[in-house]
Amino acid sequence: MISDKVKNGVERAPQRSLFYAAGFTEEELQKPLIGIVSAQSEMIPGHTHLNKLAEAVKAGIYAAGGTPVVVPAIGVCDGIVMGHKGMHYSLASRELIADSVETLAVAHCFDGMVLIPNCDKIVPGMVMAALRINIPSIVCSGGPMLAGRVNGRKTSLSQMFEAIGAYKANLIDEKELKKCEQNSCPTCGSCSGMFTANSMNCLCEALGIALPGNGTIPAPYSERIQFAKKTGMQIMELVNENIKPRDIVTREALENAITVEMALGCSTNSSLHLPAIAHEAGLKLDLHLFNEISEKTPNLCHLAPAGNHFMEELHEAGGVSAVMKELTELDLIHKEQKTVTGKTVWENVQNVENHNPEIIRSIVHSYSETGGLAFLFGNIARNGCVVKRSAVAEEMRVHTCRARVFCGEDAAVKAIYEGKIVPDDIVVILYEGPKGGPGMREMLVPTSALAGMKLDKDVALITDGRFSGASRGASIGHVSPEAAAGGEIGLLRDGDLIEIDMEHYMIHAKVTEEEFERRRKEQKPYESWVTGGWLKRYQKLVTSADEGAILRE
Repeated sequence: MISDKVKNGVERAPQRSLFYAAGFTEEELQKPLIGIVSAQSEMIPGHTHLNKLAEAVKAGIYAAGGTPVVVPAIGVCDGIVMGHKGMHYSLASRELIADSVETLAVAHCFDGMVLIPNCDKIVPGMVMAALRINIPSIVCSGGPMLAGRVNGRKTSLSQMFEAIGAYKANLIDEKELKKCEQNSCPTCGSCSGMFTANSMNCLCEALGIALPGNGTIPAPYSERIQFAKKTGMQIMELVNENIKPRDIVTREALENAITVEMALGCSTNSSLHLPAIAHEAGLKLDLHLFNEISEKTPNLCHLAPAGNHFMEELHEAGGVSAVMKELTELDLIHKEQKTVTGKTVWENVQNVENHNPEIIRSIVHSYSETGGLAFLFGNIARNGCVVKRSAVAEEMRVHTCRARVFCGEDAAVKAIYEGKIVPDDIVVILYEGPKGGPGMREMLVPTSALAGMKLDKDVALITDGRFSGASRGASIGHVSPEAAAGGEIGLLRDGDLIEIDMEHYMIHAKVTEEEFERRRKEQKPYESWVTGGWLKRYQKLVTSADEGAILRE
């Protein structure tokens, strides 16, 4: 056992004395030491209950013959940090999480790990660490929040942000806004639509690094506690068989994840996290691969914000396993891929039923023949950008817009709220990329403002920053290269015409190369607002969005 390094032999008597000081017995020290990395927090609604799951995981580990030990991990709530300086820390925290999990696991000689995340950057950060250190590991998420109810209709946090735009446009009054505020998020858990947290928890299933149900069992259900106990038992199987994350997260597994991503219509942020996960597995994902898979993968689900269905309904319909079962009909899934269940993908899904073909559509009745995400390329995004195509109105998928250029999110939001953005405009937000932000702020506020003001079918938005999984409309993000790195998006000017063609994966500004070169010579060098702290270090090391915004080694 790895833990023998700190438990066995005369030379390790001092370490054993410290274990005894922590309350461990001699009998416990003879068993595999399993780290339970819990991101429990009283700040994040998706994480307030993770202590209960950690206790359930402990029970499962004890039952299966291991010795569990709970250690902490940090987390940032993207909803709470939205629209202010705090959002600069969100994406950057993914790297801190990966580094801290690596530190605790290696320093304390864990024989295996159960990772208990739930929200946006915590999930990929933990998975990245598991692949980096490559000891037996399994993910046990906290599960999604139940949908809220406002005026008899199910709702979520995305509608809450949109309600602000509606209020600013005098479409609702303060009383209605208060009603939304108090009823949109009724339980603990990750926000109830197919936003980033739930996207990544579902994709952990598709990767095979979590048990079936990880992405969809609602947080308040007793089934989630049972799931945690089973996860605790299963980690011991992985330890006993020495099955490691890199045995599971292969190229085929990553292709399975991208396929499920397209079928579900996952958050655009998943296209940042999957390349970062691949990198830790010693693999590389090209954005063109995403489009290749999208071209042959039907979009089977329209969960919020793309539609009016929520995670609890996906769970009732059969969850991720039922979606994967549908995809096997077109031979789109690598069925023989190994998973943490000890079984192949096909063995996991072959007997699963789709209980609601309206929530999970069949192949023949899909929402579209292509996937929920599209990666666009052109003269202002030479290395690509991304849009959640399934959440874009038909009339905006092929469109020509007039550029309205803003340096930063705050100026753009101000213009939107002041009614200065009109139909056929495209809001261009610069210097919000991984390096320029730094940290690639998530811009749910401007997209929600446009939606709330009923402009989401008339106005597009493009940025080198990123969007929330809750964003809808023609919201095009992750433009690479970014403005701060000399990308052409930084050379756009008010009035430039921009052609968008999501069906052919194209975005093009009607500006000549000669004109771009003239503007480049006039461009002032980018000056960051960051003067110190770890964000400055992050800014120096971070790569572009098309590479997953990983840190240079």
